[in-house]
Amino acid sequence: MPKDLRTYLEQLHSNMPGHLKVVEEEVDRKWEVTAIVEKLKRELDPTFPGILFTNVKDSKFPLLINLCASYERLALSIDTDLKSMVTEYAKREGTGIPPVEVSRDQAPVKEVIWKGDQIDLNQFPIVWHNELDSGYFIDAGAALVKDPDNQRINAGIYRHEVQAKDEVGFMSNPAHHGSYVLRRMRELGKPMEVAIVVGHHPAFLMSAVSKLAGIGGELEACGGLMGEPLEVVPAETLDLLVPARAEIVIEGVLDTSEEAMRQEGPFGEYPRYYTGVGPMPFVKITAITMRENPIYQTVFNAHIEHTCLGALPRMGSMFRRVRDAVPSVQMINLPVSGMGRSHVYISLKKARDGEPKLAAFAAFAVDHLVKHVFIVDDDVDVFDETEVLWCMCTRFQADRDLSIIPYGWGGHLMPNNYDIDRNERATDRHKKILETKMILDLTKPAPPTPFPPRCGVPDEVVEKAQLDVLKDFTGVDALFKAKV
Repeated sequence: MPKDLRTYLEQLHSNMPGHLKVVEEEVDRKWEVTAIVEKLKRELDPTFPGILFTNVKDSKFPLLINLCASYERLALSIDTDLKSMVTEYAKREGTGIPPVEVSRDQAPVKEVIWKGDQIDLNQFPIVWHNELDSGYFIDAGAALVKDPDNQRINAGIYRHEVQAKDEVGFMSNPAHHGSYVLRRMRELGKPMEVAIVVGHHPAFLMSAVSKLAGIGGELEACGGLMGEPLEVVPAETLDLLVPARAEIVIEGVLDTSEEAMRQEGPFGEYPRYYTGVGPMPFVKITAITMRENPIYQTVFNAHIEHTCLGALPRMGSMFRRVRDAVPSVQMINLPVSGMGRSHVYISLKKARDGEPKLAAFAAFAVDHLVKHVFIVDDDVDVFDETEVLWCMCTRFQADRDLSIIPYGWGGHLMPNNYDIDRNERATDRHKKILETKMILDLTKPAPPTPFPPRCGVPDEVVEKAQLDVLKDFTGVDALFKAKV
């Protein structure tokens, strides 16, 4: 059977029991859903499972949240494990498979079609996530738009505030390709068609976050991640192809004129602050298609799920593209401490001085959200933050190894960004997009310059060591009694 959200849930159930829980008691979609997830976090639940709510107040549809809050679960979706997930992601993303069009009768997403007065977003269990969010947001919907110049479909995960039963906001990062398409359509004086896809295989969500070169290519990347073509079908009211096995597709048209704006936000964003408030365009819904009994999926914004879902695709994309620039790169990590976006740890097998900066420049080019790049040698595990910071103490001198780059394009949702006049309190969020980048070269001097070897027990001796010799300590008296 072709892969989709339901095949993945079965795979998860078979391979990682306990990583998906069901709640049958009635819950309110305003805060109560996310309160349960937050309680799991505070109780340090080791699996931190995805949760399927089957009885959400005022909706007949089930709600899925927290599915993508675990690297183990995301790795499983691309048939790998934690150790290999970055390299496997990079390999699969780099060998995309074109989508394949299927007929309507082969597309589960066409089982139910709403048009006209039938359209009502309030029937879905759309969640109010955090306390000061301005309302209910669709935040796990991949928006599909078509570039008018190359005719390629671009996918990106943006935020869509429910503003009426048939209208949603459209807030995309100005550096993301969806915003480029929006600006181009505005130049042409044309509306922009948008299809928001809710509920599909994790590979589809991750492909929409991937940092690909050029506009479009996410549907092909999804095929590469799944290892099979993504099935697509023509939309009902748009000139777009949409995933045939999605749970829900929301079709609509965005008026690109500067006057067609609505106040949008605040919303809890990846920096863990409420940011991004102001006038934004909106989508007038023209149709909603779905499965007979669709599963509505959301992501817990400004939380662990938000970080994980955004981080792994970026790691895979960045590893592939930075390695193209510097082949000696060994591994990349975007740690949780940097929200899976702002900090990048890169290890490389350094042969020449200058390679670390070249790798850092490539990382900045791949993703404008990168703020601080830490470069370490290949003897350091970039997934061990203690080791990375140890290198900062022992292989780094700030006057020589620190590079500061002011006025770089940063994430517009960072609360301390500034405008060209260095004003951090600017109210125009479209201008307050600049930040100061930093490169920390934590590598040893390139050969043949000498540097002391790091301490360690011989690996071959460690491999031979047997841990079954360890016994429980039973007290000092017993210790000496055994010697008699």
